[in-house]
Amino acid sequence: MTTIRSVEILHVDLPPPVPRSDAIQSFVTQETPFVRIRMADGSEGTGYSYTIGTGGSSVVALLRDHLAPRLIGRDPARVEQIWRELLFATHATSVGAITSLALCAIDTALWDWRCCRDGQPLWRAAGGAQASVPVYTTEGGWLHLSPDELVRQSVEAQSQGFKGAKVKVGKPRLAEDRARLRAVREAVGDGFEIMVDANQCFTLGEALRRAPHYAELAIGWFEEPLPADDLEGHRRLAAQATLPIAVGESLYSPGQFGDYVRAQACHIVQVDVARVGGITPWLKVAHLAECCNLAVAPHFLMELHVSLTTAVPNGAWLEYIPQLDAVASSRVQIADGRAVPPETPGLGIAWDWPEIERRSKARHVIN
Repeated sequence: MTTIRSVEILHVDLPPPVPRSDAIQSFVTQETPFVRIRMADGSEGTGYSYTIGTGGSSVVALLRDHLAPRLIGRDPARVEQIWRELLFATHATSVGAITSLALCAIDTALWDWRCCRDGQPLWRAAGGAQASVPVYTTEGGWLHLSPDELVRQSVEAQSQGFKGAKVKVGKPRLAEDRARLRAVREAVGDGFEIMVDANQCFTLGEALRRAPHYAELAIGWFEEPLPADDLEGHRRLAAQATLPIAVGESLYSPGQFGDYVRAQACHIVQVDVARVGGITPWLKVAHLAECCNLAVAPHFLMELHVSLTTAVPNGAWLEYIPQLDAVASSRVQIADGRAVPPETPGLGIAWDWPEIERRSKARHVIN
């Protein structure tokens, strides 16, 4: 049995390759905390997390000051035990985004190490339920784009083989949203899925008003229509809407997902591996959804989610938003509009360490 000898923490900023904006915010930069766990026998595992522009230094501080020191001397194979103990060690800051993002960086590193030790890719080690999953793109659907640009990028995505595209909604007037969506639908036809995402910008009344108009255009799902803490509002909307309601990117624990599922407040579960605290809790949420006959279509982090959605039988979609191209030589493999998980042992991400180190704003080593 080996033990954890040291933990290296890096803070890297990755500006998005294209402008990204939605109804409540702009994606300024991806703050990316990396965790590299080294074992006494010389083996190692790498994990990471992200923010969309704020809080990255807080995640790094939590890792440096409170979580990483607790790893030294531990058995890295006891992934579930370590995750749970770290969660309760940070009980005063749980449940919350900063803690979950920090836990994810450690948990993904431990899964990476364990899969490499066993010579298995993550998707097989976590279940191996599917050979591929369909892919939709979000990169051409940002709220600041003109209707003409939305149409152009949606048609281009369709020609590239994507099975669908997400369009941001939340323009001040319903007529603007309708015109944008109708233009895209007329351009791509009925065989191409269109999803809409409000990024929590609506009141219940406004979401109820807009939902039927979106449904008329055969929209695949209505994502984050209300603030994530409005469980009752989502329950009422899900009961009345004639299109699926999708939530999850702003939920930070399996328990919060349990509340939504019990309340029948969503139809599609969008659990984000970073924001829920890692692979360990992600799988719990995915299997909870499976038991309740709900699909999983995770938010962002496609380089990790390609393996997780194929690991479980209810993984329905992969969201295409490139985020690691600047610091990794590997790419998500897509064939005929479906993503195929990597066969490489571990997370399946080939890191460009010289570039990561060049971009690092901070580095800490815990021994």
